[in-house]
Amino acid sequence: MTERSHPRLPINLLKGWPNPCLLPVAQIKTASASALSYPDISTPGLLYGPDPGYLPLREGIAKWLSRFYEKHLKAPIYTERICITGGASQNLACVLQVFSDPVYTRYIWMVSPTYFRVCPIFEDNAFAGRLRSVPEDDEGIDVGFLRQRLHEEENKTGLSNNRTLKGSQPWRKAYRHIIYAVPTFSNPSSRTMTLRRRQQLVEIARQYDALVITDDVYDQLQWPAKPSISDDPTPGLRRALLPRLVDIDRWFQGGAERHDADGFGNVVSNGSFSKIAAPGVRCGWAEGSESFTWGLSQCGSSASGGAPSQMTSTFITHMLESGDLEKHIYTTLQPTYARRYHKIMNAINHYLLPLDVTLPQSNRDIVGGYFLWLALPKPLIADAVAQRAKAEENLIVGQGPLFAVYGDERKDLERQVRFGHPDPSRWAAMLLLGGTDVPRHNLDLGIDRIDASSNAFTVVGTA
Repeated sequence: MTERSHPRLPINLLKGWPNPCLLPVAQIKTASASALSYPDISTPGLLYGPDPGYLPLREGIAKWLSRFYEKHLKAPIYTERICITGGASQNLACVLQVFSDPVYTRYIWMVSPTYFRVCPIFEDNAFAGRLRSVPEDDEGIDVGFLRQRLHEEENKTGLSNNRTLKGSQPWRKAYRHIIYAVPTFSNPSSRTMTLRRRQQLVEIARQYDALVITDDVYDQLQWPAKPSISDDPTPGLRRALLPRLVDIDRWFQGGAERHDADGFGNVVSNGSFSKIAAPGVRCGWAEGSESFTWGLSQCGSSASGGAPSQMTSTFITHMLESGDLEKHIYTTLQPTYARRYHKIMNAINHYLLPLDVTLPQSNRDIVGGYFLWLALPKPLIADAVAQRAKAEENLIVGQGPLFAVYGDERKDLERQVRFGHPDPSRWAAMLLLGGTDVPRHNLDLGIDRIDASSNAFTVVGTA
């Protein structure tokens, strides 16, 4: 029977789960068997671990990241800059527990559109009602908009209130503001922040006593924007395109430990093995200044039971030391995601771009991450388009307002429009790779439905 005979079979291009065929089951099996075969590895792995995490994994991550970001580093990353976490989301909660204060910390500034599931983590740390959106332009986060809003809020509140609710500890610091961003292949807009914009953001963070928390979870998932004859990644894709903000903070204008600074720095890099190994390993890392990562390791939940993911850390260590993890990234993930990207881009170019749908940073040579982000022309409304695609084609895409910062007041959105940014109602998002759990033949069906759904892009806005 044809696809048209079964229009109710759902195709979900929103879900960000990896396809089971992309999970490195054999490599993890080998790594776990090896770790459990040697008492000098299995015993510490099964016991409470040191607060900063399993030392061999911290050493392995430092060496691996030093290779990947090599051309952007003045010196290798050293172990003391790394601590082990339970993944990016768990670590964000720990960062807020140690480095924010519900009284002293004024606002959470979030790149918009944002990874919406991160909003409850901020709200759980007593920042409900104090999440503020910052729009993006073609260079990434709009630093002009951010600087103006920070200036307005500082003038409004003044600097007189220095009271904190949390106790003082030598390893703890409360930042006055928190800025959240995904600088490379942003979730969900797919934008990559330029080098100039990254430097500007670090300058702003230093000026306003802000901590920039960056989810650097997509950096290794990169491929050429145009399909090549060979599906194998080029050697250039085994190195980072740009320095992370934490790298810039380490050296830019004297670095995080310059003479007039407190040594904590203004950026923490949030890393995870969820996208490059498997979400179920629940293991990640944080990188920052030595003072920052030590303070992070003293978070009560870590100091009480030791670093998270102690046993899993021994498995990941083996995958790093054997080269299995990098081989998986470069020979399985990058080529597979590249094929999916090019397939769905062909459909978008053919069916949607002629309808004046646009994509950000469309002239890039290198793309990556999980998302393709679409902007709709007037008079189309993202909610209506997504609803019609679901009703008529059972095709699930993410409507843009889903990715708005929680609690954004209408006046904040109107202010963004006055800055020249599109109204979020015109947003639409399509998860391309994380439709990762969409089998390849179903991805073909999904593309067929993009064709059929294109009618919604022409009719919905005027219905």
